Amino acid sequence: MQEREYMELALSLAKAGKGQTSPNPAVGAVVVKDGEIAGLGAHLKAGDPHAEVNAIRQAGKRAEGADIYVTLEPCAHTGKTPPCANLIVENKLKRVFIASMDPNPLVAGKGIDILKKAGIEVATGICEKEALDLNAHFFHFIQNQTPYVTLKTAMTLDGKTASYTGDSKWITSEQSRLDVHKYRHTHDAILVGVNTVIQDNPLLTTRLPRGGKNPIRIVLDSSLKIPSESRILDVQEAETIIFCGKNASMEKKELLLDKGARIEQLHSQDISINQVLKRLGELKITSLLVEGGSAVHFSFLREKAYQEVVIYIAPKLVGGSDAFSSFGGRGFPLISDGDELEFSSVENIGNDLKIIAKPLRKG
Repeated sequence: MQEREYMELALSLAKAGKGQTSPNPAVGAVVVKDGEIAGLGAHLKAGDPHAEVNAIRQAGKRAEGADIYVTLEPCAHTGKTPPCANLIVENKLKRVFIASMDPNPLVAGKGIDILKKAGIEVATGICEKEALDLNAHFFHFIQNQTPYVTLKTAMTLDGKTASYTGDSKWITSEQSRLDVHKYRHTHDAILVGVNTVIQDNPLLTTRLPRGGKNPIRIVLDSSLKIPSESRILDVQEAETIIFCGKNASMEKKELLLDKGARIEQLHSQDISINQVLKRLGELKITSLLVEGGSAVHFSFLREKAYQEVVIYIAPKLVGGSDAFSSFGGRGFPLISDGDELEFSSVENIGNDLKIIAKPLRKG
């Protein structure tokens, strides 16, 4: 097994914890001694031992003189756990292979400096792209202090998300809908507008065959129109945060607070997407899945406040000039004003087509 294969194994270990380590990154580690795997480790939850710790513990005495493959630069600071770079030095490993650097200012090269000063050989960049993609949410949050935003939508082949009557169930296949729940599991929070709550009365929980992590539910509701019997207000399922404007009813606010919802009241009546994202960043929400309607989606597009778009296209034709599209609002006046993206991947899921695209701009 060569260096890339060992790192790919470490990446597969890291992926197993994706969605449950936030606000920490997902990390995997493999200890190799004399051409044999001596220890495997992954970071599974914030506050739990890091991947390097688990791999070195499993290796035991064989860690001395061994190599370790880590998907992210070993940490150099004391948080809920001690520095992993120091642990590697203490256990006298010989070489450290690192897939990607850590942009966290508390680490950012300091982990590598500790290793090199101790005489440990360090190599970086093995499977770097895969490692960067794996922790895209974490890297964006660390660098911007706002969540990584994924816009998700499902449409017919002619670009409709609902018929002119508002009917939208079901556009895509069961396989596509299951795939969406995987996104819910790997994002800290999910966001919709109040009209989606009124029309669909969704739970917005994760429903995977073997369970999964429920995201925090975010509702944009400037006037607090949300019905008091909405299922999303059942906070036993997951936390619910409602953003409202400054003129929202105090009586309704108190009612919602009594139900256990968290109310974030802005200083303006209109809800600013950038203000919402800033506040979510302050709440340490590192990733946000937007499943709103066409107006909510356009509000993110207008502000260029997203990092990824996931589109499921069903082989159906609905037609109708009054049918709904993924991005509503007034739209941009010129084609050249629109956001330019590039396709990251295109694949078939069930009978549908799944497209992931990212804006060419940075951020």
